[in-house]
Amino acid sequence: MTQGQSEAERVRSYLVTQANKLTLADLVAKVRADTAPLREAAALIPPELLSRRPGENDWSAAEVWTHILQVNEQGAAAIEGILANGRPPEQLRDVISGETRPQFTSGEQYYAAYHQRREQLLTRVLKARGDEYLDVKIHHQLFGDLSWREWLLFMRVHDLDHLRQLQAIARALGC
Repeated sequence: MTQGQSEAERVRSYLVTQANKLTLADLVAKVRADTAPLREAAALIPPELLSRRPGENDWSAAEVWTHILQVNEQGAAAIEGILANGRPPEQLRDVISGETRPQFTSGEQYYAAYHQRREQLLTRVLKARGDEYLDVKIHHQLFGDLSWREWLLFMRVHDLDHLRQLQAIARALGC
């Protein structure tokens, strides 16, 4: 087993265990509280540096934010779809596209879009019983098949990973 495999297995174990142990209210509260620092991260990088890459092989903050939005939007649609009709979603992709959203000229605008969509999802999740359609899976290329509850917790882990990345970009740019 490689180091990467063992880390993926550790994260998967956390996702499965915690997502199924917590009540829905506790799961939603955890996701909300733990991703709240994204709001502060949105203000770290001034608009004129949002598209600047700190290094040749680094992503810009705009690219990272776009990736966060893409995973947030895909995950929200998948979870809401499962809760609505019990059908598996299309394949989701957790890969950075290199795209940006030109209509957003600041981190705060990226965060506002993220927060609005995330709250819509969390409001829907809180209306669920919590045990419906857990056999319907969302596939992640690294963590395998996850139930909608597990994917919701994955979204938290994903956001925290990219929060650290945004903080590192801000430091590298001297913000």
